[in-house]
Amino acid sequence: MAAETSNSSQIIEVAEIAWESITPTIKAKILWSDPPTKRRAQLTRFEPGAFLSMHRHVGDELLYVIEGSISDESGTVSAGSFGYRPNGCVHSVISKNGATVFAIITGGVEPAKGIGAGRPSQTIVLSDIPWTEGPVPGTRHKAFWSDPITKRRAVMARFERGAKLPRHKHVGDELLFMIEGSNFDESASCGPGTWPIFRADAFIRSSARSATLRSRSSPARWRRWSKTAIAGAATTPPPPPRY
Repeated sequence: MAAETSNSSQIIEVAEIAWESITPTIKAKILWSDPPTKRRAQLTRFEPGAFLSMHRHVGDELLYVIEGSISDESGTVSAGSFGYRPNGCVHSVISKNGATVFAIITGGVEPAKGIGAGRPSQTIVLSDIPWTEGPVPGTRHKAFWSDPITKRRAVMARFERGAKLPRHKHVGDELLFMIEGSNFDESASCGPGTWPIFRADAFIRSSARSATLRSRSSPARWRRWSKTAIAGAATTPPPPPRY
C-alpha cells in the first residue's frame, strides 16, 4: 500500500505556475520535468511575430497547438494539430499571429547555422485520423505517434459520460493534458482548460501506479458530456477546432 501511495496520480495546476520569459516575445511555463531522462512538459506562448532563430534538436519534441499557429521551413502547425521535431531536426520557428503550444520535450536544443542534412519536422493533422474504439464501451482514441525503441507513444482519448477504465497498473508513466470535460481516479480529479486564464490541469501517473479511471459529467459551461485528453505514455484550453 505504501508503494501505491508514493506513486499516486498527481495534478499540475497550470494556473498556479508563473510564466517565464524565453525571449521578449516568447514565454513558457515548465509544467513537469524528469531530469534523469531529460524529459519535460511545458506550455509556451508566442506573441504575434515571435521568432526562434535556427537551432538543432538534441532529442525530440512533440507539440500540440492549442490556439494560433507556428511555422518552420517544413510547414505550419495550426490549432488542433500536432508537430513532431525528431532528434537532429534543424529549423527556425515563427508565429505570424501568435500561438499557445503544449509540448513534451526530450533533451534540448543547440544553435545551428544551416539546415544541412537535419531531419525535417512533421505535422500531424488529427482531424485526418479516424477515431478507433477503445478498450471499454464509451471510449475512443486516436493513436497518432509512437517510438518503439523508447516505448513512447502519444494518444488522443475521448471518454463519454460515465465511461470507466477498470483498475490497472502503469508499467511506465503517463502525462496527460485535459482539453475538455473531466476525469478522476482514486487519488485526484482532473478538469478542463479554460481560456484565457489556463486553469488547465495535467495528470501525472507514475510507474507501478494502480488506478481506476472514470469520466463524469462536464462542468455546466461545457456543452459535451465527454472527456478529451492527450496522453503521452512513458514519456509522458478551449476545445480545439474540428475533431
